[in-house]
Amino acid sequence: MRFVAMKLHTKDQAKEGEKEANKTPLPKWEPSIEGYLKFLVDSKLVYDTLERIVDKADFPEYAEFRNTGLERSEALAKDLAWLKEQGHSIPDASQPGLNYSAYLEELSKNDPQAFICHFYNTYFAHSAGGRMIGRKVAEKVLNGKELEFYKWDGDLSQLLQSVREKLNIVAENWTREEKNHCLEETEKSFKHSGEILRLILS
Repeated sequence: MRFVAMKLHTKDQAKEGEKEANKTPLPKWEPSIEGYLKFLVDSKLVYDTLERIVDKADFPEYAEFRNTGLERSEALAKDLAWLKEQGHSIPDASQPGLNYSAYLEELSKNDPQAFICHFYNTYFAHSAGGRMIGRKVAEKVLNGKELEFYKWDGDLSQLLQSVREKLNIVAENWTREEKNHCLEETEKSFKHSGEILRLILS
């Protein structure tokens, strides 16, 4: 799954990237606290959804991904409570988060391979590029404060490796078609997470 995800990056973003960089100049990257709050709220909705689905485990393999140490819901709840204490108004979830949450719910009931693709991409992307973006946004709008969203208990590389091993064990029981189907879902995962990420600039 990592190989397919990396190919969807540009050459500037990852050495395995195959997409051409956008030739039109991007607007100056100016995150706002309002946009960042929308991003955090929508992200929390997505993590709430993912974590509820693996707890409920409509398919037995979902139970493998409980209590991995990568969970982000509780950390985001703490961050939003802290931001509220600082006097910020916490918005309701917006359309990108609501759409993605509904899509994950639907997949989780009918399409475990596609759901696991989203699970993988959401947690692993946050642990990599997500942390870098978080640092840059914090410098601009939070005086450099590091949120709980970007902290993990324990060694992150070990937590990721453990989940990677579980994913490989689950996928061993899939047919070639099911494996391909899982990989084909990567682009949709990028589309949904990209829409939530863009809220930072809204």
